[in-house]
Amino acid sequence: MANGLFARKKPCSCTFVIFGVTGDLTHRLVMPSLYNLAAVGLLPEKFCLVGVARRGMSGDALRESLMKGLRQFATRPIDDAIAARLFECLTAIEADPSEPASFDAMKQKIERLEAARSTGGNRLFYLATPPNAFAPIARELGRVGLLQQDENGGENGSPWRRLVVEKPFGTDLESAKALNAELLKIVNEHQIYRIDHYLGKETVQNILVMRFANGMFEPIWNRHHIDHVQITVEEKLGVGHRGSFYDATGALRDMVPNHLFQLLSLIAMEPPAHFDAHTVRTEKAEVLAAIQTQSEADALKNSVRGQYLGGKIGDSEIPDYRATEDVKPGSTTETYVALKLTIDNWRWAGVPFYLRTGKALGQKRTEVAIKFRQAPFAMFACTSVEELSENYLVIGIEPTEGITLQFNTKVPGPTVVIEGVEMKFRYKDYFKAEPATGYETLLYDCMIGDNILFQRADSVEAGWKAVEPFLDAWKKEGTNGLENYKAGSAGPACAAELLKRDGRSWRTLP
Repeated sequence: MANGLFARKKPCSCTFVIFGVTGDLTHRLVMPSLYNLAAVGLLPEKFCLVGVARRGMSGDALRESLMKGLRQFATRPIDDAIAARLFECLTAIEADPSEPASFDAMKQKIERLEAARSTGGNRLFYLATPPNAFAPIARELGRVGLLQQDENGGENGSPWRRLVVEKPFGTDLESAKALNAELLKIVNEHQIYRIDHYLGKETVQNILVMRFANGMFEPIWNRHHIDHVQITVEEKLGVGHRGSFYDATGALRDMVPNHLFQLLSLIAMEPPAHFDAHTVRTEKAEVLAAIQTQSEADALKNSVRGQYLGGKIGDSEIPDYRATEDVKPGSTTETYVALKLTIDNWRWAGVPFYLRTGKALGQKRTEVAIKFRQAPFAMFACTSVEELSENYLVIGIEPTEGITLQFNTKVPGPTVVIEGVEMKFRYKDYFKAEPATGYETLLYDCMIGDNILFQRADSVEAGWKAVEPFLDAWKKEGTNGLENYKAGSAGPACAAELLKRDGRSWRTLP
């Protein structure tokens, strides 16, 4: 895992091939991230960028489209000279996995580009495509030999070949296993980079540093001192124009096995013996495998699912979810989910993990809140103190990246009055860093061959196994238990009951 975008070595020469180059993901995240890497001198000296589209597009038309997107989504002012150098190495290629001959032609074009630009045969294939295209594209790349590397790939000057796959990786446990099996017929596990943009965020990466580089946290990071953990990912946006995709996916599939479980694994994993990709990813996979598999009855008891009704968020009117374009009129797809999970190991026995995520909510935030066990109240029983404030360690990811510690202190005055206060660390206050997309570190790591921030096959399958009981139970229930909530609200009211019955409550923003 690279630390900061400065004082890093340049990646070695390579050809960077983007499938789905005309799509939203490429315009919104991939190209702005490549530009940011170029701006700080972290693209290879010998670099070839290939954009693959199913329909023919000239190089000039593709450059114009990507440049327009870059100006719209850039996180920093555009330097025309840097942008010109980036787009100068761009080549447009047409290829479609349903037309095998197009991949034979693509191979010839890529090999000519590699020779002309002296990229050494190193290739990175980024699949910024719909999930149903992952396997067909990989099969064709494998068939024509573009992914083939020898056993020393990436070492001693031997060319490397890497495959970057976006989420969602499967739609359930069975499909995830099938996709893993399909890809592993073509490439080795260490060649696959299952990307999750949440892991590119500085605060997410800092969870490991906070836990394992500070002696004050790890001794209390267990069931003896932690009461419970809350992981929250709230979004203000509705489904918008993604009705077809979202109605077939839902909040749980879209967010929990990837984004939320990545946060959970970093919070709950055991200390790795070494800070390398194999060891760290093994510890993450093991803690996900330790999530208790619930019966369908328990899954219904320990979950809340909701679907938003029309409302107003800011100045925007949000229609009912079922009135959204390409959404079935009687859809039972959830746009909000809250879960109670437990981890069956020594460190976390008896500590609940509460997860929640949803669309069209009143605010946008992503945070992990660690609630510590309450201190004994006995010594203050004879004072005017009525209750102690809760002790939280809050890791803020969006919209503000930072860490907050909430604790009790005495209010100045002649009597003992205790009040909860906060000690805050904010990245923007301490570090002068240019705004970023969150993909820069991930793309850089793909090019240097560091897959510590990327999911392994066993981790993906463990995540799907943990959520499968919820998917199965909800499918059988249909509309039963599907709660409505108004767009712009905090979500279904019954989500509070998930914690209230345990004598707990969701953390509210100050």
